[in-house]
This record gives sequence, C-alpha cells and structure tokens, in this order.
Amino acid sequence: MGKGFFNVPVAINEPVKSYAPGSPEREAVLKAYKEMFNSKVDVPLYINGQDVETGNTRTMSPPHEHQHVVGTYHVAEQSHIEEAIATALEARKTWSQLPWEQRAGIFLKAAELIAGPYRAKINAATMIAQSKTIHQAEIDSACELIDFLRFNVQFMADIYHEQPESTSDAWNRVEYRPLEGFTYAVTPFNFTAIAGNLPACMALMGNVVVWKPSDSQVYSAKVIMDVFREAGVPAGVINVVFGDPDMITNTVMASPDFSGLHFTGSTFVFKELWKKIGENIHNYKTYPRIVGETGGKDFIVAHKTANPKQVATAIVRGAFEFQGQKCSAASRAYIPTNLWEEVKNYVLEDLKSFKMGSPEDMSNFITAVIHEGSFDKLAKYIDGAKADSDAEIIAGGNYDKSKGYFIEPTVIVSTNPKYTTMCTELFGPVITIYVYDAEAYSETLKLVDETSEYALTGAILSTDRYAIEEATKALQNSAGNFYINDKPTGAVVGQQPFGGARASGTNDKAGSAQNLLRWVSPRLIKETFVTPTDYRYPFLG
Repeated sequence: MGKGFFNVPVAINEPVKSYAPGSPEREAVLKAYKEMFNSKVDVPLYINGQDVETGNTRTMSPPHEHQHVVGTYHVAEQSHIEEAIATALEARKTWSQLPWEQRAGIFLKAAELIAGPYRAKINAATMIAQSKTIHQAEIDSACELIDFLRFNVQFMADIYHEQPESTSDAWNRVEYRPLEGFTYAVTPFNFTAIAGNLPACMALMGNVVVWKPSDSQVYSAKVIMDVFREAGVPAGVINVVFGDPDMITNTVMASPDFSGLHFTGSTFVFKELWKKIGENIHNYKTYPRIVGETGGKDFIVAHKTANPKQVATAIVRGAFEFQGQKCSAASRAYIPTNLWEEVKNYVLEDLKSFKMGSPEDMSNFITAVIHEGSFDKLAKYIDGAKADSDAEIIAGGNYDKSKGYFIEPTVIVSTNPKYTTMCTELFGPVITIYVYDAEAYSETLKLVDETSEYALTGAILSTDRYAIEEATKALQNSAGNFYINDKPTGAVVGQQPFGGARASGTNDKAGSAQNLLRWVSPRLIKETFVTPTDYRYPFLG
C-alpha cells in the first residue's frame, strides 16, 4: 500500500474471498453462522458510549426461518432520543476539534477489524438477519464496508489538500469545518455497508450522529457498532437508536441543532422527511444538508447486435442476486425481437439450475425476501400478472411463506411497455420483459426514458458502438450509474461512485469525495501580511 497526501495510506479495494468448499473462510463463516443462529443476542440502544436497555423489546428472526428467534432489541422512548441528541452535542465540543488524522486512525482501524477478526461475524450476521448468500454478504458487509472506511479517509485527505491560491500579500486557506449541530443517519436493511457508511462518513468529517438503522438490520448494525467501539469511536459521537421511526424522526427534526440528514430507503419516506425539514426550516440554526439515495426501476436494454448469452446473464444476475433487493437491481428489460427466443432460452435454462433456501446451504443462489410485508406485496403483483391479459409469467410465479419468505425468481413478459410491473418498484426477484421490434431501437430508448419516475441505474448491451453512443445520449437523465455491456448492479467504492437523480435521490455519489463534501461547511481564512493604513487608491490622484 502506497502513500497519498499527508502520508495517508492509499486505499485499495478489499479482495473478495471465494468461500469455495474446503476454504478456511468458508469454515470460519459457517462456524460463526451456527453459533449466532443457535444463540440469542440482546441488542441495547447505544447512547453516550453506554448500552441502554429500555425493557421494551422486539424479537429478531431470520427471513428464511421466521419462526426461529435469534435475539431481541430494545426500543427507544422519546427521552432516549433527546438524550442521544444532547450527548451528541456535548461530544461535538471535543470531537469536532480533534485533529483529522486522529479521526482517520479510528476508521482505518475499524476497516482492519472488519477485514480480520470481525469478518466472519459480520458476514454471518448479514446472512442470518438479511438472508444474504455468503457471496452477497462478503461483497457487502465485508468488502464494501471496508472499502468505504478506507477510501473515505483518502477522500478526506484529498479534500483537505484542496486549497485556494495565495500571494505574497496574503495567505488564503480553507478550513473544512464539520456542520454545526448534529446529523441524523437513517439506513436500510439491504446493505450492511450502507448502514455502516452513512454514520461513519459523517463522523469521519468531524460530525456527531444519531443513527437509526432499519428494524430488519439490527443484528448486523450491532456488529458494526461493536467494531466502532473497539476501533475507538468516542462516547457520544455515534449514538444508535431503534424503534418508532415517526417518533424518532419527529424528535430529531424538532431540534434547532439538527444540521443534516443522510438517508437511504424508500422514495416516499425520503420525500416525507424532506417535507418535515421544510416545515421546520424556521426553527433551525443552519440550513440542514439533505442527502438521500432512494429507489429505482432499473433497466436493461439489449440492442439487436448484443450477445444473447451476455444479455441473459445480465438479466439473471442483475435481477435475482439477493432476491432483487438492491436499489440497483434490474427489474425491467427491453429485448429485440431478433434475440428474444435465444435470450429467453438461456434465462430459463439458468433459472432451472437455481436452488433456493437458507444461506447456510452455500449451494443456494436464492434465499428469502426480507419480511412478510415485502412477501405479500410481491405475491400480489405476481397474482396480478397471472390474471392480466397483457402479461405472461414464463418462469417462477410461485411463493411460500410457511417457513421463510420465499418468492420464486419470476419472469413476466408483457406486451404493454407501460404494464404496472414495468413501472412500479417491487424490490424483489421479479423482472418484467418487453420484447420490442428490433428496428425500433431509437423509439425504445425514448420509451425507457419516459417509463419510470426513477433514474438510478441502467444498462445497455450492444456490439455496435454507434448504438451504444445513441443510448448513452438518449438515456443521459435516466440513470445516475449507466453500465455498458454489463448488468446494472455491483458498484465498487472508488471505481463507480453510486447514486441517481429524479425520484432516486440527490445523486451525491456515495463512495466518492463528493459525498463527504456534503458533511463539511468550509470556512475561508484570509491572512494579510502588510495591512493597509490609508484608504486612498491611486485612481483618486
């Protein structure tokens, strides 16, 4: 590892372990999985460096075996949120003044703890609580979180290195201050890395945080906080609360000291939070920063020159890895008539080879969706497709929640390019395909752009460079992350900064310096060396 600005280690992406049969990492994670699955953990709130047990608890169960309880977590009352805010503001007095390299050291240590002694545990927690296969857990809760922590330190050093010009008359410098007040992180169930990064990146820049993880991600959130504690995050800098989201949010946003929201979740919730901030705007000491990454209705477009096997693989991986529960997952595809039969046969062949079940069995490619609400929503849309005359299910279509929330990978083909599942975000293992006239490529690109309110990710597959260029221009506003000859998922920190616009969020690009810049309030300092003593300018004569 080399050195960057200020002798900061240059970040490199954490290698993904294979977990092949017989490998030591496979044995380690299976051992951790069994131990954690068969024991019960109690997860308290974490406020001012202390575990806080409220006595009001809820149970945690794996989505793939919902009758089995792996632990409980404590639910906050309003007084706990007020305490978290107060202790964060008190911690800010010293944390915001701590030299940046001391903050960097903490989060670099956290990265190494995850890369080493915590790797099996954080992966196992993600497998149990979020029903991820070991590969999906490894690329998320281990590698991506490690990458966020390492790269953010490098990005911070790059930001601090950016300074204005000075002259012989005056020294100009920029101080990248943390925001005045406290920040609020609201994180989703689907990525442990996102859950860790949202509070960590704000804290790294000198801010203090109240963090509310998803109720469906509490187990791995506890492991993240265990890592942060061992790494040396001081008391009060990151405070973790669980419970009623409306109560927590209302309490946070009623504070005059609220200064920033870092959010990943649904578009509807994000809009409601933005609205609430607007309603309270006259109460705040400073204009709050608002950063959000929300939903997607992500597309794959195949040109008539595309390789059918590559298209099929992009569909299968893009739509069905982690049961389609990625905001970047492919959920609509546009396939030309000349390729459709071949693409369809490859997709069906792949789906026949899928195994579905618990992530503990590492031969399973598909596991359960996150909870009953998600299951019921997906089942409703699948049943609708079975009944509608302009839709046909060509694969999957079955579901069963007797043991776990299992939805078969489902492929819907519609003759209506504006069919409901071509437009509505489902967040599950369902993709809808529209077969278009191979000679109507330009018209189809216009259709892709107009069909969805979202603009997160999208992919074009083609061997014709002119067709690629046409799509790149026509779909300029349709996706914040645009993929050429690949699936629309799998952004890597430092390589593909992630985020979208339209209803998909503020596009502040997690995994880049752009995001970190949102969590500082620069102060320009000009120091004049020889101060004038006469107001008169030469033009006065």
